[in-house]
Amino acid sequence: MRIGVRIARFASSLFRSPHFPLLSSTRRLRCNLSPSAASPEECGLNEESDKFLRWLRQKAGSEISSVLSLRNSIYGRSLFASKNIKSGECILKVPYIAQITSENIYGEIKLLLPRDIENVSRLAVVLLAEKKQGEYSGWAVYVNSLPSIDEMHNAIFWSKDELEMVRESAIYQETINLQAHIKKEYSVLRPVLEQFPYVFGDVHLMDFMHAYALVTSRAWDTSKGVSLIPFADFLNHDGTCDAVLLDDVHKEISEVIVDRDYAVGEQVMIRYGKFSNATLLLDFGFTLPYNKYDQVQLLMDIPSHDPLYGMKFEILKKHCWPRTTNADKSNTSGNSFTVKEVKSANGKGKGIPQALRAFARVLSATSVEELQSLVTEATENDGRLARRPLKSNKREIQAHCILCYRLLHMIQGHDVALKELKSVDASDCNNQQSLRIQMARDLLNGELRVMKSAYAWLTNYCTSLSVPKEASLCSREFSLTSLGDDKLG
Repeated sequence: MRIGVRIARFASSLFRSPHFPLLSSTRRLRCNLSPSAASPEECGLNEESDKFLRWLRQKAGSEISSVLSLRNSIYGRSLFASKNIKSGECILKVPYIAQITSENIYGEIKLLLPRDIENVSRLAVVLLAEKKQGEYSGWAVYVNSLPSIDEMHNAIFWSKDELEMVRESAIYQETINLQAHIKKEYSVLRPVLEQFPYVFGDVHLMDFMHAYALVTSRAWDTSKGVSLIPFADFLNHDGTCDAVLLDDVHKEISEVIVDRDYAVGEQVMIRYGKFSNATLLLDFGFTLPYNKYDQVQLLMDIPSHDPLYGMKFEILKKHCWPRTTNADKSNTSGNSFTVKEVKSANGKGKGIPQALRAFARVLSATSVEELQSLVTEATENDGRLARRPLKSNKREIQAHCILCYRLLHMIQGHDVALKELKSVDASDCNNQQSLRIQMARDLLNGELRVMKSAYAWLTNYCTSLSVPKEASLCSREFSLTSLGDDKLG
């Protein structure tokens, strides 16, 4: 689960390792199309390109890039190679002076902002002020290039009916939590905004939400704080490449070094991070048809009617078991575990957290003696609770059957949701609706692939521990015991 809003993501780079690699988003008009390059025939030179680059060069006092051009493609505004580019070449440099940060807030207003307002909201306030100035703003060329609210597809802008399409995914609740968090930030900021109508105008919740989403989908976290970096944020995402935006603190610039060759007319890409479709949809407003970084949030909790509930809860609490935290910093019921795709049912199960399997072992205990044995084992070893297989194969199978049953329930839910989406008549949908339906499909299909891989590994693991007679435990015993269908998380 997300704790607050994440703006910049850190990733390893093949180049300039002493620097801090920082990632951003770009204008999302191509949303859930794969990040392939567009051919020159598919792209027309953007009429505003020269004006934009002249303005930015003047703002920076230096050349931004001599090998990139800003064009309109079938995916929206993108950056293309105007010359042949070699792997390892620095393709753009944007000085700090040409970046927008929360330091751009007018002094008097900055003093009035509540201290607990997050950096995203502070930069959103700057955007609102620059937008109000219109053509008189020193950032007008950049602000005018930003997408309108109708061009953004972040999950927070989806209608209730659209969100229902992804109810089976954890992103459904995460979106609701984030919407509530933004509304709370706005309510705290509103009295300050209303004191300066000549600076901000009449700012409504949707105005603030739009500015907030522009920041979360486009900004980097540099040494100057949360920063909007003109021109660099036209770079589109390719999850398979290693090029990222780097922050050079000593030279006070942000730069991009490519990881492969580019021919003239080819779209240049960077990687925002190793993000699942859920993250891409919530934070950036697009998905990929196939995303190898897809993952699933598995929420587990101790059944409230479990006779050993109190003892299990205290044991888990003592061993510092993580509790799920919402965007508004409040705790929620249950423990959230991130499950990634398991490449082979016969492998080591990499992708299924050891902590999740340990939780299931604690959950499956039926006596005080079993729990005490787990605590003793943890104390005598590395202190980690239930990280080793249970001594009884039968009990080990039962523990993993809990996970099998939970995953099977989620798989069935995703299957039903996808069938409903498949039955939608495309002729009854406008372009925005069709796009968001496809994004929902990408999201659910990716999560379904992950869950099926984990389920296959778990059932194979149980089978390897059992004789044929015991192999039916997963489908028989745990669907009927006191653990109960509605109490498995």
